Amino acid sequence: VESLNGVGKTRQAQLKRLGISSVRDLIKYYPRAYENRGDVKLLSEASFEESNSFLLVVATSVRTANIRKGLSISKFRAFDESGTVEVVFFNSPFVKDVFTVGAQFRFYGKISLSKNLLQLNSPKYEPYIEGKPLLDLVPVYPLTEGISSKYLEKLISSVIDEAATSVVDFLPEELRLENSLSALSYAIRNVHFPTDKDALSRSIRRLAFDEMFIFGMAIALNSQYKKRSDGIKFAPCDIKPFLDLLPYELTNSQKQAVNDIYKDTVLTSAKAPKAMSRIIVGDVGSGKTVLSAIAMYICVKSGYQATLMAPTEILARQHYQELSEIYSRLGISCELLCGNTSAKEKSRIYQDASQGKINVIVGTHALISDNLSFQNLGLVVTDEQHRFGVAQRAKLKDKSKSAHLLVMSATPIPRTLALTMYGDLDVSRLTEMPKGRQRVDTFVVDEGYRARINDFIKKQVMLGGQCYVVCPSIERNEDGAECYDALTITQNAKKKTLNLKNAVEYAESLKAALPECNIACLHGKMKAKEKDLIMSSFASGEIDVIVSTTVIEVGVNVPNATLMIVENAERFGLSSLHQLRGRVGRGQKKSYCILVSDKNIGNAYERLEVMRTVYDGFEIAERDLLIRGPGDFFSGNSDNNLRQSGGFRFDFASMCDDSQLMELAFSSAKKVIADDRYLEKDDNYLLKKRLDEVIYVNQSNIS
Repeated sequence: VESLNGVGKTRQAQLKRLGISSVRDLIKYYPRAYENRGDVKLLSEASFEESNSFLLVVATSVRTANIRKGLSISKFRAFDESGTVEVVFFNSPFVKDVFTVGAQFRFYGKISLSKNLLQLNSPKYEPYIEGKPLLDLVPVYPLTEGISSKYLEKLISSVIDEAATSVVDFLPEELRLENSLSALSYAIRNVHFPTDKDALSRSIRRLAFDEMFIFGMAIALNSQYKKRSDGIKFAPCDIKPFLDLLPYELTNSQKQAVNDIYKDTVLTSAKAPKAMSRIIVGDVGSGKTVLSAIAMYICVKSGYQATLMAPTEILARQHYQELSEIYSRLGISCELLCGNTSAKEKSRIYQDASQGKINVIVGTHALISDNLSFQNLGLVVTDEQHRFGVAQRAKLKDKSKSAHLLVMSATPIPRTLALTMYGDLDVSRLTEMPKGRQRVDTFVVDEGYRARINDFIKKQVMLGGQCYVVCPSIERNEDGAECYDALTITQNAKKKTLNLKNAVEYAESLKAALPECNIACLHGKMKAKEKDLIMSSFASGEIDVIVSTTVIEVGVNVPNATLMIVENAERFGLSSLHQLRGRVGRGQKKSYCILVSDKNIGNAYERLEVMRTVYDGFEIAERDLLIRGPGDFFSGNSDNNLRQSGGFRFDFASMCDDSQLMELAFSSAKKVIADDRYLEKDDNYLLKKRLDEVIYVNQSNIS
């Protein structure tokens, strides 16, 4: 990138902080949003609630005054046919050379009233020249100190034409036309500088297809290897002794999942057994863990060892406590291995595992350690599978090439998406909740209910319950500007304000409002030990209210939690909201979920109404797919379900509102692999090159 005009050593270092080291990086540094400056309004039509575009003529010279040391203010008046406005800039004395009397500019900003006069503070501006059209949709890029939006736009603009023209389209022409996709050069140019909304929508559709198609190709190739991998044939096993220890009867869908596991591991071919690769998908609390326990019981009874990997230490400990309690009564040894396990204890576990003295090991990423080896590993279980990448799963399974694989996910997804997203896995779906599980009553309210919400929190705590409050951001969002995100543009929806509740400030305000409650804050920037300590204190009842980001989406079972409050609920996908709601209602007490949102229009209202009226996770997922397209399943709001799958990045999949696109991309990928297994045909040469590049760049493991 240093070869470009205007990029010296200082700029080079600043750009590097944004991950831009080459022209290619620059072109792939896509906008995060778009300002709709093409919707020009008269001053008389201005809204005080949101930013607007105005075409104004400069009426007076710029006057600059020093208010105090380090602060200057520059003012001038401008007008259109409907009135005049005072334009104000702070610490920008240079504007006197920009705005000359009689010049015409397009301004973008928020109008306010000052002493009954219209005022436009620090607006963005562009000179308006007859015959030289301005962009309707102006890109908004993530920035860093020293790099302005104008500088980045200018830099990208200087290379976009040459770069877009020289880019080689890796999709076979027949495949591109068959799926009505734009050329790659068109997509790259228009995603940075869209000529109109339709051009942006077509560009996003193409780039989203590319992401999902390449991911689908990787899965299709992976599936081939899965089919060829040899497995272990477990011995026939009576699971009645295990079931007799359960205080409840399995649901019908749990029984079907047990049958699936038994067929995969016991009733497989004796001559050429194949390794199980199965995922159990079901709501939070639908009983996935007991199924993994049964699978490990079958494994141990066949003379093999089993291991279960969880994403956090607190969740691993929870699994260990539940499993060790029941396994100890069945004569099965069970150990816990985490990052915090003492060196002496780790050494003992490593030795005992290698000698086959331990039947089951439960743990975190510590299980991936090269120091841990098994004498005869027969089954690998991973919990909350979207928290682990393909490479992490593979590294654990590589401790035994023939071991069976069972993964679990608490993200209910539509059947059609399950078949495509988990192409390398057979799917078992848990569609029923265990008997006795209470429904969590859900309410949608606006900011006007704040006092009543606080009173309700206090009431729940007084009754012995506990409360979660989930915010969409960690700290104050300094970018309070209103802008379109790409999803909003493609759906032609209304403008939205990025004025979000943040966990840190909200926790402090709640402490002031409810001094009688013990309130703690939890978010992803905290160290793992700190997060575990807070969650442990919450689980033990020492903390009454936990204000958090979605890091609690996957967490410990707290039967005493009776209230879930989600702030700015419209910012969350339905699947995320459903998982958050599943954090409460896990005990005997009546539980509630309150979704707070001031957005009562369009998709936001429709989606929150689904949450208020529908309680089945799979139905919610189907509704979300119809309303929003596949976005939730690629992005979500915290830890991306698929972003971690081998390191693949999905910048555009969540922006696309075409609900059929994902199925098209995956079916196209399978079709290509079925026709050309090793991508040896001339038509697929560039595709193979692109696939290899993505896999190697992301250090994905496809075996």
